[in-house]
Amino acid sequence: MAIDQQRVGDRTPVHDPAEIAKIVSGANLETEQMVLNVGPQHPATHGVFRLLATIDGEVLVDAQPIIGYMHRGYEKLVEARDYRQITNLVSRMDWLSGINNELPLHLCLEKLMEIEVPERAQYMRVVMLEMNRILNHLMFFASFGAELGAITPTFFAFREREDIQLALEMATGGRMHFGFFRPGGIREDVPRGFFAQALKGVRQVMARLDQYEDLLVGNEIFKQRTIDVGVLDKEIAYNYGVSGPIARGSGIDFDVRKDEPYLVYDRFDFEVQSAPNGDCFDRFWVLVREVVESAKIVEQAIEAMPSGPIMGKVPRVIQAPAGEVYVRTENPLGELGFYLISDGDRRPYRLKIRTPSYNNVSVLPHVLKGQMVADMIAILGSFFFVLGDIDR
Repeated sequence: MAIDQQRVGDRTPVHDPAEIAKIVSGANLETEQMVLNVGPQHPATHGVFRLLATIDGEVLVDAQPIIGYMHRGYEKLVEARDYRQITNLVSRMDWLSGINNELPLHLCLEKLMEIEVPERAQYMRVVMLEMNRILNHLMFFASFGAELGAITPTFFAFREREDIQLALEMATGGRMHFGFFRPGGIREDVPRGFFAQALKGVRQVMARLDQYEDLLVGNEIFKQRTIDVGVLDKEIAYNYGVSGPIARGSGIDFDVRKDEPYLVYDRFDFEVQSAPNGDCFDRFWVLVREVVESAKIVEQAIEAMPSGPIMGKVPRVIQAPAGEVYVRTENPLGELGFYLISDGDRRPYRLKIRTPSYNNVSVLPHVLKGQMVADMIAILGSFFFVLGDIDR
């Protein structure tokens, strides 16, 4: 879906690209370069993240992301745990997408063990996944506004988050790390009142979209801070494996839910949001619009929710046969892939995890080069990464 230009209005950038190019080339003034450490603990970053920035006056000549300060070794830890224990381990990689992190593991096991998942469990999984996607995006809506000096979006986002969070808490008992999915289905059926609470939360999001857009998308100061700032070229995004809202903000119209449907996503009517310019504004616009698409999926899934069991025929001991399998899903921040190798034991022989934030952050040197130092905060904020997802 293209951006509604009538609603967005004027896209004239606040900085003249030609003027910035002259400064970078040194045509106006010769200055000495300075190396600036941003992080590893800094208000401009989403966690323990270090950016080694080389600046010439007010212009970023080079910027190198340095990661590893939070490394927790998930890929090695899973080798010492059985498959049931891994569920609660992988949910902690991206702490804003807990239940989404659980899914690829169980899809891998279900493929290897040839387990058929009941329809009700598949629909329930979709409901949980999309509600968690909304929670993730609302958090970045709040944080991006705050990083640019607008605190009101935080209050708006947390108002909606609490209603949706309450529904997930009713079903799972958790607020961040749910541990709700199981090989063959879900842990238990949802309690009475869950569907009503879930619908209340997602419908409020859809009803209040105009308020969200008026706060930031239609705000002249916000547009000046984001339009034509931090442009990510489509070809570079392809080469680095960038995915999720950041890739779609650069005109890459790809979503695993649409292009390689899993669960029952092919039964729902929703659009893949994308934008052509690749700047901070377009990345944020895609993020906001995806909240509405997720709300539409939740509504459709609940209205078409089938009855029946929530678990397939699963042996008491989860012991995958020898073999290997790769599964990828559309996580809130992009493509999440699990490559599982089994030697027939109760534990995985090897599990390689492809997280979206790692690839997305890798492209930062291309985006930050030649930008103003003052725009660095907006660019970092528009990349919507989680450090646990990088330092897995």
